[in-house]
Amino acid sequence: MNQNIHPFHLAIPVDDLQAARHFYGEVLQCREGRTDKLWTDYDFYGHQLVIHYKPKGQNEIHHNPVDGHDVPVPHFGVVLPWDEWEKLVERVRAAGISFVIEPYIRFAGQIGEQATVFFMDPCGNALEFKAFKDIGQLFAK
Repeated sequence: MNQNIHPFHLAIPVDDLQAARHFYGEVLQCREGRTDKLWTDYDFYGHQLVIHYKPKGQNEIHHNPVDGHDVPVPHFGVVLPWDEWEKLVERVRAAGISFVIEPYIRFAGQIGEQATVFFMDPCGNALEFKAFKDIGQLFAK
């Protein structure tokens, strides 16, 4: 891990631990860390993601319009190298997971050109994965 990057810790609610463990461990291929009866932590691309059991509730996801798409809020994800992003998209497709927003390229040929895709984990948490043609433009305007 790059010593200049500080890993984040994110805890998310899941109402089906078995399905969530399969999704994060098998589909996304995140390495499992500590686990207990009601939670499991994962190496989420160098960051600590913890899935915590929470009974199903009335939590609705809100959507905001971006680039003509309805972006789910809240959502989380990670920026990957372009080739890893392409491989992830193919794994998600092969697993039969529906895309909330199909893979597409934003700002093609412009500053900040990026690939992006949105999909849900089995417990309704929205995820976005991105890749930049030039990672140095991650925060460029």
